Amino acid sequence: MPDGSDAVLARTVSSIHEIDATTWNALANPPDRPFNPFIAHEFLAALETSKSVAPEAGWAPMHLVLEENGRTVGAAPLYAKGHSQGEYVFDHHWADAFTRAGGRYYPKLLCAAPFTPVPGPRLLAADDAGRLNLALALSRIAAQTGASSVHVNFTGREEQDLLGRAGFLPRMGEQFHWFNRGYETFGDFLGALVSRKRKAISRERRGAVADGIVIRRLTGAAITERHWDAFWLFYQDTGARKWGRPYLTRSFFRLIADAMADHLLLVVAERDGAPIAGALNFIGGDTLYGRYWGCTQDVPFLHFELCYHQAVEFAIERGFARVEAGAQGDHKIARGYEPVPTYSAHWIANESFRDAIAHYLDAERHQTGHEIEALKQYTPFRNSGSEDI
Repeated sequence: MPDGSDAVLARTVSSIHEIDATTWNALANPPDRPFNPFIAHEFLAALETSKSVAPEAGWAPMHLVLEENGRTVGAAPLYAKGHSQGEYVFDHHWADAFTRAGGRYYPKLLCAAPFTPVPGPRLLAADDAGRLNLALALSRIAAQTGASSVHVNFTGREEQDLLGRAGFLPRMGEQFHWFNRGYETFGDFLGALVSRKRKAISRERRGAVADGIVIRRLTGAAITERHWDAFWLFYQDTGARKWGRPYLTRSFFRLIADAMADHLLLVVAERDGAPIAGALNFIGGDTLYGRYWGCTQDVPFLHFELCYHQAVEFAIERGFARVEAGAQGDHKIARGYEPVPTYSAHWIANESFRDAIAHYLDAERHQTGHEIEALKQYTPFRNSGSEDI
């Protein structure tokens, strides 16, 4: 769908495969910025090829492309959504309220990495002028298609002002990230904690490998089809319990293994040589991203070991700046993860509904900011005045 002037054209395409991978990746992950795997062409293509993302699943790709004099100068991952599942920025109550008032909330437009609560750039352009053009194009396309709204989820903080200039309402959430403060070993990290937290983590790590459990970290070609078959069982179990059904198909994992092997870390727990649990991480330029976990046997502390402690240890060994372990979970604080704000932005077509959402978001941002500041008092570091949580 074209939009814009003869010189600058904004259009949408129905598949990421319609956009040259090299061109997309140059915009998404330029060499002067740390690599983010979730906006890479390979990741988005795997979602579409595997049918994890498809119109019949309520995710219709309509990626935004900005062209100037026939040259692609901007892009954004964009989907027409028939529901609000798999987003991690919750607007179900907005949809209910709009429907009760006689409106039609779906379809809406979502600019995000599907099923991925990871902050990162969404307006992919070389400069602020291009990013602003993309933001303005999102609302124009929503108006042209009759969508009720546009949601830009887990956007980078620097994009918030540009989206605000384009008429989007800011929203704040929270996550828990681990930060590397120059640690050379996991022991250095433990040494920065108050005594009781240091001892608690040490007990967890010992307990997780009791009874002969062996933990392996696998990357690249070391992750074999045997491991993927086991992990698929883990993922199905967790997905069925958390979301009702898993979002990703089995072929998605095969495709990312082929296309992004060097950006994957699979931490596997084995008993008698057989995998019983696993945690899949994506490796970014300066960040390790924890994504999926599951198990077929319940072992005390194994979740904490595979998802948090092993991730931190790997990040220290690689010299990474942080670990981002996904959405929610204040239990992460006791394990050295700290509360941080996340951001999204929302364009609402109906003016009355927009005003109501704006008032709601003002109050929510105030509450979330206070909660983050309060939670910082519970971090386990020796200089934080830590309290039990």
